[in-house]
Amino acid sequence: MPWLSTLMAVPVLGAVGVSLVKSDKLAKQLALAISLVVLVLTGVLAAQFNPTSGTRFQFAEVYDWIPRFGVHYGVGVDGIALVLIALSVVLVPIVILASWHDADGTGANAPPKRSVKTYFALLLVLEAMMIGVFASTDVFLFYVFFEAMLIPMYFMIGSYGGAQRSYAAVKFLLYSLFGGLLMLVAVIALYVIAEKGTFMFPELIGAIQDPTTQKWLFAGFFIAFAVKAPLWPFHTWLPDAAAQAPAGAAVLLVGVLDKVGTYGMLRFCLELFPDASKFFTPLVIVLSVVGIIYGAIVAIGQTDIKRLIAYTSISHFGFIAMGVFAMTANAGAGATLYMVNHGFSTGSLFLIAGFLIYRRGSSQIADYGGVQKVAPVLAGTFLIAGLSSLSLPGLSSFVSEFMVLIGTYEIHPVPAIIATTGVILAAVYVLWMYQRMMTGPTAESVKLFPDLDIREKWVVAPLIAVIIAVGFFPKPLLDVINPAVDKTLSTVQVDQFTPAVADKKGAGQ
Repeated sequence: MPWLSTLMAVPVLGAVGVSLVKSDKLAKQLALAISLVVLVLTGVLAAQFNPTSGTRFQFAEVYDWIPRFGVHYGVGVDGIALVLIALSVVLVPIVILASWHDADGTGANAPPKRSVKTYFALLLVLEAMMIGVFASTDVFLFYVFFEAMLIPMYFMIGSYGGAQRSYAAVKFLLYSLFGGLLMLVAVIALYVIAEKGTFMFPELIGAIQDPTTQKWLFAGFFIAFAVKAPLWPFHTWLPDAAAQAPAGAAVLLVGVLDKVGTYGMLRFCLELFPDASKFFTPLVIVLSVVGIIYGAIVAIGQTDIKRLIAYTSISHFGFIAMGVFAMTANAGAGATLYMVNHGFSTGSLFLIAGFLIYRRGSSQIADYGGVQKVAPVLAGTFLIAGLSSLSLPGLSSFVSEFMVLIGTYEIHPVPAIIATTGVILAAVYVLWMYQRMMTGPTAESVKLFPDLDIREKWVVAPLIAVIIAVGFFPKPLLDVINPAVDKTLSTVQVDQFTPAVADKKGAGQ
């Protein structure tokens, strides 16, 4: 069975069906059902995945697409791609359920009514694009999905976002297109210089030997990925896009789409250009550490809930990029796990922030206060999501952040030590935000706040469950991730850190 093609085809066909039905309610129900079908199919695929298989990419499909130029429809997954696809398909039905009334125009603080069918069709199309970009084993096909993801997200921000949605959508699109243009030039140059007659990723590994050529091609790929991630100083589009996007779209933007940047660094930059990656590692580590501290400090000063969460993500992406370029097994596995954990923790924060904004009609932190007295379940779930974001031990982000810091310290101790200040700053911005919004005297505007209803509890419960479960038992995910990361590092041929442990027998003599 062509599993990966099926995973992409089902949401695309579902989007067509959603756009054709007559009832808005039926469109929502169909979109949710389709997303759950994709989730079940992904679960069946994951159950068949063998982490210890000698085959690099499992469930592979390769068909000629443009034979004249060696372009293939090539898809397949290793452990890294699989966990990110799983993240995508878990978040989509949650986002659909959370966005149930986003386009209805119902409720005192709801935005004006817009096309319900279009919104949910765009979500399904975006799901197919996200699966495709992580599954691509042809570099040109990866680029196609890399750019195609922009289209549904652009329309979700520009048509369904806040008051400054047009500005935010255009800024998001222009930044992404600029990075994509640089990547396209590098992809074409890679094809021409490699002289392999193909864009298939496994066949291009090791094709570029000249160090100078590697550096130029690395720059084209890396800048595109740094913009997408976003890594400081390529980050300026994210706060505007995340603040203006509907809460569900913001979850997929920050929780999944931005991971394509760090995934691309790990997948393509390290393996296609290993010498250039080692050459630029000091620069990337510096940018990562600056991003960690900068994002956290700026987050502390934010007065808008969604902008605050967006800046925290810039800090988190600094940790992920640092883990990728530390090039140790611990840091690489930690960075990959961090991509997954960040999607759930930040996704929870955005969705709960969306519930708050829907009730109050404002995203300003100062407009809230004492919410935990009138809506204790809402406040409690917000606290758990926030504590996960600051990497509290026992919650999912702690494991990945700890692995990144330990793995980086093995090779780059000074940057790792400096980066730990981001952990302290995270406690400041999360706890201060919670204190201002949830504790203290109850503000007049929130005294009549309803607590989470049944639908909202179904939205939040799976996310909180994953955050706690992975925090206590990350082994199943790491068992899938570790072999793929080891394979990547063996391709890059980095010298792994080996602690100097005295031989007990020799010491005794």
